[in-house]
Amino acid sequence: MKLSKLEKYFEVEKLVFNSLDLALYNVSAVIEGQEYMITDERGERIKHHNLLALQQRFQNVKAKKQVVRQSSAYDEMIGGPVKGSNEMEVSLGDNKLY
Repeated sequence: MKLSKLEKYFEVEKLVFNSLDLALYNVSAVIEGQEYMITDERGERIKHHNLLALQQRFQNVKAKKQVVRQSSAYDEMIGGPVKGSNEMEVSLGDNKLY
């Protein structure tokens, strides 16, 4: 979903900043229980190395909740059995530090 379309929603359930690698994030949004990856106008996923810069870019999105989500490959790295999801979500406030 394009950011320009997301900004037109009255309210978004959750804005998710997905932690991909060392300080690299992309963004998805949960709307009516469905999660959508957010893109720019060219259809490329929006990503950035600075979380505050992403929050600033998404400041016009009316979200009930903002979270940072990180998946861990720890079980795979130590050769352990797959336990399902190793995702962690942490609530994130927008203090407008940008």
